Amino acid sequence: MFTGIIEAVGKIKRIKKPDNLADNGLSLEIAAGNLDLSDVVMGDSIAVNGVCLTVTSMHADFFSVHVSRETLGCTYGLDLPGIQVNLEKAMRLSDRLGGHLVSGHVDGIGAVVNLQPTGESTTLTIQADEALFKYIAKKGSITVNGVSLTVNQLFDDKFSVNLIPHTLSATNLTESIPGAKVNLETDMLARYVARLITISK
Repeated sequence: MFTGIIEAVGKIKRIKKPDNLADNGLSLEIAAGNLDLSDVVMGDSIAVNGVCLTVTSMHADFFSVHVSRETLGCTYGLDLPGIQVNLEKAMRLSDRLGGHLVSGHVDGIGAVVNLQPTGESTTLTIQADEALFKYIAKKGSITVNGVSLTVNQLFDDKFSVNLIPHTLSATNLTESIPGAKVNLETDMLARYVARLITISK
């Protein structure tokens, strides 16, 4: 479980296709950037651009993870060497919940429409699949590349969020050029409510 408060921006430094991976997945080496790895051990979870991945090996300034073919099929960017990625270690029960409850299970891929300065902040507009919109509400929570954000506006097939200067400087969202793809996770409470409504009908 995560909070959506990014701790560091890292980079996918190497991608391997080991012969012993039965699911045809990939093994990634991820440069940790400023992420503190002193308390990370094999088996721990780290969110990489919003995707919960398990650490398979540890090194001084990078860690390795395995990504299944299924995960690669429903996310974006994990098979691109050199791409910058937002990093967050799994939360402890004693941690402050500064963002919102984030599972690290991506619901879909969105596309950046624009990144527009608005006063002292920046408005990021994203196009998403219609299937996701029943889980997105104005003033509700959304996770974009692992970043916990609040939905400002809803449009036909788009939504916008407000980015304060700190969020831009501390994440990879500053690279959100039109057409760029991002990983989206909707609010888990909205998903459960929608499921309960479906069952009760």
